[in-house]
Amino acid sequence: MLRLKIWYSCTVTITCKGVATSMRIADAGKESMKPSQVLPFRELQNIFFQTIKTGIIKSNLIAMLAGLSMALYVNDVRFLDKIGEIVLAIVGSALVIGAAGAFNNVYDRDIDFMMERTRGRPTVTGQIKTRSALLLGIGMAVVGMLALYVASPLAALFGFLGLFLYVFPYTMWTKRRTIYNTEVGSLSGAMPPLIGWTAISSDLLQPGALALFVVMLLWQMPHFYAIAIRRHDEYKAANVPMLPVVKGMRRTYLQTNVYLALLVLSSLLFVPVSSFLAIAAFLLSAGWLVLSIVGNRKWDSAKWAKLMFVYSLNHLTLLFVLVIGYSLIMPLF
Repeated sequence: MLRLKIWYSCTVTITCKGVATSMRIADAGKESMKPSQVLPFRELQNIFFQTIKTGIIKSNLIAMLAGLSMALYVNDVRFLDKIGEIVLAIVGSALVIGAAGAFNNVYDRDIDFMMERTRGRPTVTGQIKTRSALLLGIGMAVVGMLALYVASPLAALFGFLGLFLYVFPYTMWTKRRTIYNTEVGSLSGAMPPLIGWTAISSDLLQPGALALFVVMLLWQMPHFYAIAIRRHDEYKAANVPMLPVVKGMRRTYLQTNVYLALLVLSSLLFVPVSSFLAIAAFLLSAGWLVLSIVGNRKWDSAKWAKLMFVYSLNHLTLLFVLVIGYSLIMPLF
């Protein structure tokens, strides 16, 4: 098993399973650096976006806005009365989540190189230096935390917890050591709704806050298990102990259904807030469980995992958009 840590910039050729792969690595101490080439703005923008993982930022902002919107609705707070906190929560969350992505890219660049899905990341190809990506992450984390703190100290606390849990217990510890890395990472992934909620209200004992946290927590296992099945060979080559790699498809299927059943039950947590949202959450989650059971009987694991992955994205997006829309529209009537 080839494990490569990418540090600085010389050109090396690596042969893995008979395939010759060339990559560029910085090594300022061994050869003089050539003058930096000025890249077009669009290319610089693309490098920046890939480094901070804008796709993850967008999906987590939807979850944060769901928590924020529901807090406005439950606590009977007008949107315009909290416009400052709302803007700060959006900016702060985006920066902190982006910082987590940058830190993850820096630390995982060795295994990212071994996976087709991630070997094109700027931290792997050398389009951005390790030091630059690290400084970018630190800067975004500091500014983001300050923005969240101005919005609400509690929001800053949950922002810090999300960042800390993602970088240390998940990325630097469990991701490469245990099949329960997804469960550990899910704790970080469940923070955005709480960031949004606490930007508006400090009362975390209300059912709405718990409902969004639990849904976000449980949703991640079926979602990431599906990704792990689709990228099984890549994770295996990189020696990342994802559940289907270590325990196989049968265990992954059964464990997926356990979490989906719990997700169906979690819809009851929305009842004190809104029967409409409870029914919507129930139908979306039950549909996902039915897809898993029926699909496993009809299709091979690759097709099953692909459909489960697509459904997971639609499930979370639709549910949180419904939460946002309901919470913002209902006070108008």
